[in-house]
Amino acid sequence: MIQFLEDKPRDECGIFGIYGPGLDVASLTYYGLYALQHRGQESAGIAVSDGQTIQLQKNMGLVAEVFNEDSLAKLRGHIAIGHVRYSTSGASSLINAQPLSFHYLRGMVALAHNGNLTNADELRYSLGATGSVFQSTSDTEVIVNLIARYGQNTIEEALMKCMIDIKGAYSVVVMAENKLIGMRDPLGIRPLCLGKLGESYVIASESCALDTVGALFEREVEPGEIVIIDEQGVHSIKTMTAAHKALCIFELVYLARPDSVINGEAVTIARREMGRQLAKECQVEADVVIPVPDSGTAAAVGYAEASGIPFKEGLMKNRYIGRTFIQPSQRMRDIAIRLKLNPIRQVLNGQKVALVDDSIVRGTTSKKLVQMLREAGVKEVHMLISSPPILYSCFYGIDTSARSELIAAQNELEEIRKYIGADSLHYLSLDGLFAAVKGTAKDFCTACFNGSYPVEVPEQIDLTGFERRKC
Repeated sequence: MIQFLEDKPRDECGIFGIYGPGLDVASLTYYGLYALQHRGQESAGIAVSDGQTIQLQKNMGLVAEVFNEDSLAKLRGHIAIGHVRYSTSGASSLINAQPLSFHYLRGMVALAHNGNLTNADELRYSLGATGSVFQSTSDTEVIVNLIARYGQNTIEEALMKCMIDIKGAYSVVVMAENKLIGMRDPLGIRPLCLGKLGESYVIASESCALDTVGALFEREVEPGEIVIIDEQGVHSIKTMTAAHKALCIFELVYLARPDSVINGEAVTIARREMGRQLAKECQVEADVVIPVPDSGTAAAVGYAEASGIPFKEGLMKNRYIGRTFIQPSQRMRDIAIRLKLNPIRQVLNGQKVALVDDSIVRGTTSKKLVQMLREAGVKEVHMLISSPPILYSCFYGIDTSARSELIAAQNELEEIRKYIGADSLHYLSLDGLFAAVKGTAKDFCTACFNGSYPVEVPEQIDLTGFERRKC
């Protein structure tokens, strides 16, 4: 089995937490995870505390496949955290599913993590050398072992010490028996926000999850901040601070849901502005502008508005197709893209088309789309990408493939154009992207575009025999 439209960057995880005395926190977490399903589709889990014990349920599959009314009814308590996960190849197994729940000196704790620690191998080796035992291959278990190592301290103090040790990108929700804690890395690479639901509080990867459960967006958790929620309310600890921020700019390009607010910016408005900037940088002679749904829709609208070329829906997305399916032959692999997207011939036949998408990773899907459009009678296909070429791999929690598989890292623009079969190919410049998101290089991580990694990425040396895994 493989995933549909696999030629896209994938975020590793989505996290959700709620402190809600008197509320059905398990069901609310279920709906919150449902809203974050786009951030991970391989496993899902929910842990609930009643103040004395922590109950946990997790399994492989989508949120709706893992939980039902009966299973949620058994998760009783007033605090909950949840997690949806996408793994890299080979790490898709129940043992890596989250949240992780564990006993340590001060009681029970559950933890869920979005991101990737760049020094996980080093920490795993040093922890193992002093007696720590690992059951999974995820970076998250490194954090768990560090908390246990600092078990003589309060959970807040243990997390502060963890932040000194760990490097990389992380947003974390932690549930002790009587409190909910959110923690974000000093550069704020991965997103995390805080909301209020009546007298209760919610922490989530994206604001769309707050909206889904009826919580009001309060603010983003600041880079380097630890937020503690207990019976006394919300408390904040400002820990390590950096000279600048480095939010993953791909959250605004593709990863986040369009109805979320990231870095104070409505995602759909930012994407529409990317399309407008793209129109300023490269005008094409076309009869219609069509998006690759849904990721290219907002940018296509912006391009149409700025260029004056009519916007039309030319590709119909099948919204009822499953997440995976069996592909036993080359013929079935060729049919795969048609099961997801189907051209509307009456709109496309005889037209010069400006086709807008957010990114190209390996180029395989773009090639199939261009071929499909030509078979539908399109005269010309002008491919417009609302972000710069992806030239470097991500080490902070996004699966962008090995650099050897990135088509833009291995080929010049004209070679990419010929490979995908388009009549022209245009990318948005990095300056144009900054203009669209109203920021600068000091506000975002753009390593996938220019190789400027905000956190040092060490050589990937296997010190322990463990295979390296993310999230």
